[in-house]
Order: sequence, then C-alpha cells, then structure tokens
Amino acid sequence: MAQPNILDVPGARQHVRFAPAFGQRFIVTVDTEEEFDWTQPLGRTGHGLSHVPRLARFQQFCEGVGVAPIYLIDYPIATDPAAVEALGEAVAAGRAEIGVQLHPWVSPPHDEEVNVFNSYAGNLAPELEAAKFNTLNDTIERAFGKAPLIYRAGRYGVGPASAGILSQAGLAIDTSVRARFDYSSTGGPNFTEHPVVPWWVDKPGGLMELPLTTVFWGMLRQQGPMLYPMLWRMPKLRGLLARMAMLERIPLTPEGVSIEEAIKGIDIALDDGLPVLVFSFHSPSLRPGLTPYVRDADGLDQLYDWWRAVFTYLKQRQIRPAGVADIIAGVEV
Repeated sequence: MAQPNILDVPGARQHVRFAPAFGQRFIVTVDTEEEFDWTQPLGRTGHGLSHVPRLARFQQFCEGVGVAPIYLIDYPIATDPAAVEALGEAVAAGRAEIGVQLHPWVSPPHDEEVNVFNSYAGNLAPELEAAKFNTLNDTIERAFGKAPLIYRAGRYGVGPASAGILSQAGLAIDTSVRARFDYSSTGGPNFTEHPVVPWWVDKPGGLMELPLTTVFWGMLRQQGPMLYPMLWRMPKLRGLLARMAMLERIPLTPEGVSIEEAIKGIDIALDDGLPVLVFSFHSPSLRPGLTPYVRDADGLDQLYDWWRAVFTYLKQRQIRPAGVADIIAGVEV
C-alpha cells in the first residue's frame, strides 16, 4: 500500500468539508525563524536572533484585534529564552499558538552536508528528517509546555516521508504547501498543480493539509494555473499582465504584496468559497534591515499598516479568525 505523500496532488474526494456553522475563517502564521543573509549560502552558524523580543509587540498588536497568531518555530528560536519571554504567557493563555518549522541546516542532528538541496527537509533520508523533526518538536514542547499540532517545512520543503513523520508524532495539520509556486529549480517541491483548499493527506480525520493561500486575479485568472508557470522566466510580461488587470498571482502576505493587492486576493479567495484563508510572513521582518521586505522604520510602519488594513477588511467581510482547534472542530464528519 502506498504511503501518504503530501506531494501527491489530491482528488476532489480528499478535500476537507467543513460544517456550515464554521463559515469562512482566517489564520495568521508567522515563520518564526533565525536571521540570516538571504543572498548568501546557508550555514549552520552565523545567524542572529536580535528581532525575537519584537515578537511581543506583534503579539500585543494581534491581541488588540482579537487575533491569535500561530508561531511556527524553528530550532534557534525554540532554544532562545527570549522567545519564551516574548510569547510564553500568551501561548499558555491561548492568545497565541505554537507550531513547528524545520530549517534542517540549523536543526540537530547535523549529519548532512549543508547545501541548497538539503535545505529542503523532504530531500533528506527519512530517518534524518524524522530525527530532526522529533528533536525540534520535543524542544518546542519543553520550552512552551504545549505539544505543537501544526507544521510547516522551512522553504516549504516537504517530501515523500513527511506525512508519515508528522502523523507518527501526532500532528493534525501540515501547512507546507505553497500552492501555485514552484521550487523545483533548486531541488524543492513543485506546487503549481496543488489546490488551495484543505485536503486529507492520508484519511478523513487524519493529517490535514492546509495550504498557504495564493490566488490568481484578473481577466485571465481562470487560466492562471496553466498560464502562470509558462511566464516564470518572463517577469516583464508578468508585470505587464498585472498592470493590464489580465493576470496576477497574489499570495496573502505583507511581504512584497500591497494592501490593495491583498484586498483583491481576499475577495477572490472568499468569492471562490475558500474555507480558511492562510496568511503568512517571516518574523525577522519585525526588525528593519533583516529581510528585503522591511528595510527601515517606515517599512516596519507599513507592515503594521498592512495588517491593520487587512484585519479591518476581514472584519467588514465578517470573516472571523480561527485557531488550530477551531479548524479541527469545524470539520464535517
């Protein structure tokens, strides 16, 4: 019998169905990770954690609007006492949630060569992927006093063995699939044919895949899944099609996506009946100069303005936030 594989494109029968009372909801996921130079080769050392105390401000901001973020934590964050200081109380009180994010190159055991191919955890030998995941999962549970129920592979790098590893550890949700993106040019997964709706990876009530939300907008959006992969080497043409309101790919993130684009993306996702909108961004963006998306204080203000506008719009559309438990409880069985 074939093992469940997150990389397999699911059929319609695998799509998760939610009870009518669940409605349409949203979650905020934070790739909570160490700081490193995105333009340089990956390394086991040389990273920073200077932004970690700033998680407390973002948490306070979200609490002010009734949103409980889901912090997907990797090993350097999990072993930093500042992370527990910033988030521990909120996690204990249920005002925030903790999940797992595996960056193999900084997660023990360090038994592999550090290179781009091995930066996708799913490319590792299954035994090593499992050892790294279990070490990280246990470290997070010890640090925060709660067992994580949700996972995202760093660089979205799930592989054939990932589903079995997560199920064995008792996780309920994987959110590694970045639908409509292709990372195969560097050895990563190709998600261009995966849906944006949640699906059961193994069996109903088992491991749920909850993809990051990306939609196509424009007059050609119905042809987006076919056309967009053909345009990835032609950024000028992609830009022209977007400006002409013909075709634009919009992921729900403040990183490289304007508020106006995000609102268009939200409208499309809701009009298409997507049950859960999955927002995401990287925690180092909370301190200027650490990512390409927030270069100075004005950029940080714009990041918070983006979230403020998005939360306001979601409230206007009567879309409520959700947590992992809400999603699990909302499933129609």
